[in-house]
Amino acid sequence: MIVLEPGAVPLAQWRAIYRGAEMRLDPACRPAVERAAETVARIAAGERAVYGVNTGFGLLASIRIDPADCDTLQRNLVVSHAAGVGDAMPRPVLRLMLALKLASLARGASGIRPETLDLLEAMLARDLLPVVPAQGSVGASGDLAPLAHMAAAMIGVGEIDTLAGRSPADKALRDAGLAPLALGPKEGLALLNGTQFSTAYALAGLFEAEALHAAALVSGALSTEAAKGSDTPFDPRIHDLRGHRGQIEVAAMLRAMMHESPLRASHRDDDKRVQDPYCLRCQPQVMGAALDLLRQAAATLATEANSVSDNPLVFPDTGEVLSGGNFHAEPVAFAADMIAMALCEIGSLSERRLAMLVDPALSGLPAFLTPRPGLNSGFMIPQVTAAALVSENKQRAYPASVDSIPTSANQEDHVSMAAHGARRLMAMADNGGHIVAIELLAAAQGYDFHAPVTSSEAIRAVHAEVRAAVPHLDDDRYFHPDIAAATQIVRSGRLRDIVDAHAIPVPSVAHD
Repeated sequence: MIVLEPGAVPLAQWRAIYRGAEMRLDPACRPAVERAAETVARIAAGERAVYGVNTGFGLLASIRIDPADCDTLQRNLVVSHAAGVGDAMPRPVLRLMLALKLASLARGASGIRPETLDLLEAMLARDLLPVVPAQGSVGASGDLAPLAHMAAAMIGVGEIDTLAGRSPADKALRDAGLAPLALGPKEGLALLNGTQFSTAYALAGLFEAEALHAAALVSGALSTEAAKGSDTPFDPRIHDLRGHRGQIEVAAMLRAMMHESPLRASHRDDDKRVQDPYCLRCQPQVMGAALDLLRQAAATLATEANSVSDNPLVFPDTGEVLSGGNFHAEPVAFAADMIAMALCEIGSLSERRLAMLVDPALSGLPAFLTPRPGLNSGFMIPQVTAAALVSENKQRAYPASVDSIPTSANQEDHVSMAAHGARRLMAMADNGGHIVAIELLAAAQGYDFHAPVTSSEAIRAVHAEVRAAVPHLDDDRYFHPDIAAATQIVRSGRLRDIVDAHAIPVPSVAHD
């Protein structure tokens, strides 16, 4: 059970929630929430016009709302903004979004009542997840449409996905012993304003990218051995002179993976190649740069995940409610673009190693890694599949943050497109997982041709993991199940565990 301390939640806890861990709020947050709610209640009962409490929204902010209509105002806001389209958010990302919203509201700057916080926490505890269409946010004024669908479910409108299936929201709540929420002043706006949709998708992309990065380092080491590559490019003196942290750590891991390898020793003094192709030789430079980029994105998202990003914000100590722009998701958009670039390059370098392995002129191995080329095609088309996925990721990697389109009658004239930038990351990570999986199979196949000479203990263990799931390819067979099995290995995290078990440090994206 994770206890969320609003404003101080480490990435490790967000990752655990994404992976399915249970969570609850630290009760110490309640006094701050109560003070903010009391501040909003006083304002709603008074004569002063305060945006979000007793005025219209966006371009309609100058219209004063009668105190008797303030609750209706909030309901109308939610149902009118629940205008999303497309497929529903996947459950792991949705749980993360709800947890992010819960922690943000619990900071005590949004003005919601404790019972509103309690309902959101209870829905998470009971796995009552609103059905939220994933398209419709431009990443400014908050992720309005998706978060409105979340808020709508809380008031009994729309649908909720339960463990027993989808159900009308009001029925799902009542079946779980919960009453639909009657919104108070400002509560609708607090619920649907914020960056939690974009941030949840960006964090999910980050968590998948860090797992893919680790797997690609392992597959790269196995490919280097299969191709009888040199370990000289991993010499620490080279990388110390450049000084990039990620590059230094990647080189250290690759060097350790090949340490005391009989296979490496067998050709150390008689290399036919003066220098290896860049896909082998420059792994520290490319994968290290990707690691540094992911770390920068992780730092941004760790801050954003602990932020308050709705508007306006309540300051109970002075009784003020201040309008600003924390809902603008530009930091998330930039972070998502960085993750997309890293994902693209991880897959691109992996595919180049794969292409090198199937080319006998470069690898010295049988053409397309089959003992009988011509009669058999071997790894010919798996490499084509990897190339197709690399190109798809390149097309997806165009920065979303450089785009903008004005909305709300030009009141919201610059938007971040963070939702677009973050939503593509899951598909890119899926593509990357398949690419690395195909390389892993090819590397294991190439390694087989060097028998009985073997490699280091760590690489032997990695090879054994692959062979436990997928046998050596003697003659052509139906390839799809092999790729699926290897993809499961890549996504499971087992490759990192194997390397860690041999006391070889695998560079981590997020040091929690």
